[in-house]
Amino acid sequence: MNPEEAAAALSRTNFGALDAVIVCLYLLISVAIGLVVKKYVSDMTTYIGAGRKVGAWLGVATMTGTEMGLITVMYSAQKGFTGGFAAFHIALIAGAVTLLIGFSGFIVVPLRALRVLTIPEFYEQRFGRKTRILGGVMLAFGGILNMGLFLKVGSMFIVGVTGLSSTGWALPAVMVMLLTLVLIYTTLGGMISVILTDYIQFVVLAVGLLVATFLAIGDLGWDRIFLSVAELMGESGMNPVADGSGFGWSYVIWMMITAGLVSCAIWPTAVARALAMESAPAVRRQYMWSSISFTVRFMIPYFWGICAFVYIRDSAAGADLKALFFPADGSEPGIDNLYAMPVYLGRLLPSLVLGIISAAMIAAFMSTHDSYFLCWSSVITQDIIAPLRRGALSDAARVRCTRILILLIGGYVLYWGLLYEGRDDIWDYMAVSGAIYFTGAMAVLICGLYWQRASSTGAVAALLCGGAAVLGLGPVQQLVGLQYRNDAGEWVQRLTGAQVGLITAALSFIAMILGSLLFPDRRPRDSKSKTMKTES
Repeated sequence: MNPEEAAAALSRTNFGALDAVIVCLYLLISVAIGLVVKKYVSDMTTYIGAGRKVGAWLGVATMTGTEMGLITVMYSAQKGFTGGFAAFHIALIAGAVTLLIGFSGFIVVPLRALRVLTIPEFYEQRFGRKTRILGGVMLAFGGILNMGLFLKVGSMFIVGVTGLSSTGWALPAVMVMLLTLVLIYTTLGGMISVILTDYIQFVVLAVGLLVATFLAIGDLGWDRIFLSVAELMGESGMNPVADGSGFGWSYVIWMMITAGLVSCAIWPTAVARALAMESAPAVRRQYMWSSISFTVRFMIPYFWGICAFVYIRDSAAGADLKALFFPADGSEPGIDNLYAMPVYLGRLLPSLVLGIISAAMIAAFMSTHDSYFLCWSSVITQDIIAPLRRGALSDAARVRCTRILILLIGGYVLYWGLLYEGRDDIWDYMAVSGAIYFTGAMAVLICGLYWQRASSTGAVAALLCGGAAVLGLGPVQQLVGLQYRNDAGEWVQRLTGAQVGLITAALSFIAMILGSLLFPDRRPRDSKSKTMKTES
């Protein structure tokens, strides 16, 4: 397909002037919220913790708004597009583990009882200031690297659904516009702004997801969707451990850790909601009910990706796109498969409905970015800059520093989104980059909360071991020889990202245990516990 034909195929969309008005109105409302709530930000606890006055139901809504970001929709749709119904195992794992965390209170309830604002703050209470600073550095590095592609992928949705060109000025222009809006209201309003906008976004997003799903089913039909996947993908499109599925047992186990335990109980943006809750029972209720949304946030976008696959690969209406995404000669596709779902929605949804759905997706984009910007900037302020200063840092200075860091992180996200050209699926990139933080943090949190003999030396060793997860990223693997081209010119991995992550997690626990046994803290655990501020 020549460039002119490709551009014509991608420009076929129902997105019109009315849809653009709907989207613009929503964006203006979000910015107005940031301006209004700025006057309620009086100190650091209010700015990053909303005064710890978030109830269970608002917590469920805002956690769903954050975790159901546009990046989630896009990488999940990509997994559905490439993996079929086999990808559903990730959604089922996420929901089941979140429900177990809600029943047990594992990790999140003890953290809430300690009244900490960030995870590295717990490191200091349990292991000392040096551990806090190192933990803050590892968390900020892994977390900021993790969100590096959020802006680009979210902007790709806007480009795809509106029919703009996938090359040239369109993508960078959309990236700059969306980033500017998020920075304005997050910088001004902090966590109060985040929670209020997340609640609105939760409502809009929930309606949008259901409407688009029903229309997709009506367009293609249940039978056709399942039969096409079974015929074109075979068993690998239904069974995640079948040969050729792209998943396998190591991947399923890796998902139990990343999509399950980490995403709800260790990842800071989710834990931030637990730390902002009004009580421990509210934390448990929040997680039990959020288990539903943690399942849905994966499953519905997977289904959209599957529908896009069937539409493009097996329908007359999508025939003009088939050569772009599935070249007949088996060569590299002419377009990133991340565009498949938004292009399909742009053709499926009628005008007005498309505007509402697009507003819902932009809402999802903003709800994730605001929480992540606030999380990483506050970690750097609270857990790196403040502990390194000899004198105390006032609340006003902390808020000011956090706001400056939000702007700096925003600049990085724009730069990295334009620069990075890895071959990883977006979800796999996020799991591996996040593992730089969470493989070590998982060992430190679990052992620190539940093992009295855990020592600061073990904690430092575990956090440092977590950094080895960077070897799971495609460009790094190519650099060190873990990924190479075979005679056919195809990239082959010696170790997958999931395998690297599992090995790193195991090494972190081993380092934590051995470091604690060989180098115990001099101060008895009972003495140290007296310094930890707990809440009855």
